[in-house]
Amino acid sequence: MSMSKIPPSIPRHQQGVVLLLCLIILVVLLAGGVAVMRSMNASLFSAGNLAFKRDLVNRGELAAADVMTLFKTGALSGASADIANVKAENYSAIQLATNARGIPTALLTNTAYDAIADKKIENTADRITVRYLIDRMCNAAGTPSSLGPKGCVYAPLTTQVTGGSSQRAKEDLPPPSTLIYRLTVRVDGPRDTQVFLQASFTKPDL
Repeated sequence: MSMSKIPPSIPRHQQGVVLLLCLIILVVLLAGGVAVMRSMNASLFSAGNLAFKRDLVNRGELAAADVMTLFKTGALSGASADIANVKAENYSAIQLATNARGIPTALLTNTAYDAIADKKIENTADRITVRYLIDRMCNAAGTPSSLGPKGCVYAPLTTQVTGGSSQRAKEDLPPPSTLIYRLTVRVDGPRDTQVFLQASFTKPDL
């Protein structure tokens, strides 16, 4: 009985196409993962900056509260307390020079600030420093009566009020002669963060 021999199978040579495709997919996944990580880091960084800014704004509002107390019951509450500069209270009876954004130039550098102001609020634990300046909207020092409307900025008169009750207000209320003051605050915080705040106000009622 004769038996036929089965020829051995010839192994097929692999072309490496699957391996190449896997490597390409891995590279794409790696690039996508790096992009996602960068996006997450940028989002976290932005969120951190916003949190710092919000905290610095809150610290700056503390300076505004101190200034209102200063004008209501403090050293600048008197009728003639605001006719001259008061360095100890960061107060200027003359409108300060500003940059293009309306920020007093004396508040932009520590050296210029220290030349006209003595007060600042520091929190060494949080590394936050609040500096502020108060300036009267007048072109010279002196009493408002001597400077007049041409020398100072006043709150609007009741004769300038428009609306249904303007006539009654004109008859019942005396024309105000309230000066306008400006408060500018600079808050320095961690990571070289810096916030500027500014507001105009009149003397609070006693």
